[in-house]
Amino acid sequence: MRHAEWHRTHRVGWLRATVLGANDGIVSTASLIVGVAAAESSRSSVLVAGMAGLVAGAMSMAAGEYVSVSSQADTEGADLERERKELASDADHEQAELAAIYVTRGLDPELAKEVAAQLMAKDGLSAHARDELGISDTLTARPVQAAFASAGSFIAGAVLPLLLVFFVPQAALTWSVSVSSLLFLALLGAVAARAGGSPIGNSVIRVTFWGALAMALTAGVGAMFGTTL
Repeated sequence: MRHAEWHRTHRVGWLRATVLGANDGIVSTASLIVGVAAAESSRSSVLVAGMAGLVAGAMSMAAGEYVSVSSQADTEGADLERERKELASDADHEQAELAAIYVTRGLDPELAKEVAAQLMAKDGLSAHARDELGISDTLTARPVQAAFASAGSFIAGAVLPLLLVFFVPQAALTWSVSVSSLLFLALLGAVAARAGGSPIGNSVIRVTFWGALAMALTAGVGAMFGTTL
């Protein structure tokens, strides 16, 4: 009897980019706001700094993800092209290589040869890409998707602490942005863990710890230089 199975590896690419973008959006923008506010700057200065951080951060995330994932895609493409040429020039050797891979994974030699022969007959390149190179449709590099996911999630994360600048009294801006941002980070960690099927507690602790450290250090710098400059 067939039954449905839920696996989460198909979410790895976009989930990593989205969580990274949102986390950076919250941490970097909140830290920037807290640092500038701790320097006893005006509300307009804090707002300008936060907006500049949002735009610069979103573009940086998009560019960084695109370049990074494009490099991965280029490497995958080069490996596939090399494999395509090897299949064209020496298919028998490539079939034996594929069978050897299946033997190391637990199949007996005769069955491994049969499996390799059938897969080579259907689509040898896909078989080698998946089983020799570790490249699959699920995990393949998608630069544009990663760039848009990172930039969009960065903006979504950055907007949360930035909105507080409009509504919170300036005297309470530093601590209110810090506390609220930690709550946002905890929620993000819980959602990401839920989507990825990992322990929620560990994820929440990770993101809140590093977020708190970043804001504390930035607030210290703002307070220090705000009183000396």
